[in-house]
Amino acid sequence: MADTTAILLEVFIIFAAAQIGGAIARWIRLPDVVGQIVVGCIVGPSVFGWITPSQPLEVLSEIGVVLLLFAVGLETRLDDVKRVGGSAFAVGVIGVIVPFVCGAIWAHSIGPDWPRSLFVAAAFVATSAGITASVLKQMGVLRRTESRVILGAAVIDDILAMLLLGVVVAIQAGGSLRVSRLLVVAGEAIGFVLVVGWLGTLMMRRSSRWLERTRDPMSPLLIVLILCLGLAWVATRFGLAAIIGAFLAGMIASETRQRAQLEEQMRPLLALMTPFFFVLTGAKVIATLLALVTKLVGGWLGALRLGPRSALIVGVGMMPRGEVGIVVAALGLAAGVFGQQLYAVIIAMSLLTSVIAPPFLAMLLKEPDTDQETRDPVRSRDSAV
Repeated sequence: MADTTAILLEVFIIFAAAQIGGAIARWIRLPDVVGQIVVGCIVGPSVFGWITPSQPLEVLSEIGVVLLLFAVGLETRLDDVKRVGGSAFAVGVIGVIVPFVCGAIWAHSIGPDWPRSLFVAAAFVATSAGITASVLKQMGVLRRTESRVILGAAVIDDILAMLLLGVVVAIQAGGSLRVSRLLVVAGEAIGFVLVVGWLGTLMMRRSSRWLERTRDPMSPLLIVLILCLGLAWVATRFGLAAIIGAFLAGMIASETRQRAQLEEQMRPLLALMTPFFFVLTGAKVIATLLALVTKLVGGWLGALRLGPRSALIVGVGMMPRGEVGIVVAALGLAAGVFGQQLYAVIIAMSLLTSVIAPPFLAMLLKEPDTDQETRDPVRSRDSAV
């Protein structure tokens, strides 16, 4: 009973703090997510210690970001992503290579041997799709070309980050690097994304009418939420983040005629659950310019075909590390790869990139822009990729 009472108190603190932080951020014209991450630092162990990340809170956090990426998928059709496939692939690949190489060189320069340095570099690689997606959704720009590139690149980013982490763990452990096994894992992950994304949307286009036959107006939402949670779990079985499965589920559900209704019904769920993800991200902190610059450069280079300004938007959108860097740091600390000092640096990097990127992304997206659908020079080229 005592544990339940303590958890309920922490849930209350997180939710209330998120609303306060979000309101302050809006007042100073910043995205809500910035205020929620900052108040997470304040109410967490770093300052007041009112909340401590625990398994029940982590579950709420994971559900929150899964629902967020599902809602983002609802506003992203497969055909839209296919149009920017070439740019998304380039951003994903270059956005992994540049931070990984530079991160490894930096880590080696401050002391660790090369195997440990590669492990540290893995924390620089993956983008936190949840943080960027929240900013894009709040600003209502998910249908812009740059947003589609960022989301498509995040899927590729996650697959490559998973493979890289497998490689550096094997190297650090001193075991043999089984290339054949890595290829199998990569094939499974890529196959999952392609089959679910293509086959799922095709089936939904042909059979979504049965959702209209339900008598309860909430039934379509409940059915697609089952799909969301199911694919989120399946994604983890393929070594991918749960949010990738949720995003694909949202893309599938976007093919239904109830798309607008589903988006509206998701609003209360997002308002309730997503604050847990952002506040807990801030609460896990006790840095780096390198992490910002390398991901920015990698994303910018990959998206140059969109034009300099659009490439800059994509680069900034790929900058946040969030929970991804925290997970890698925790794995490295538990395995004894590095000590508390380097662990603190990686955690600080994860927080700073999560807080710094959203305001710049919002500022770039607020600038007057012409119709992306009519002026984007890369659409026809990417459609053929």
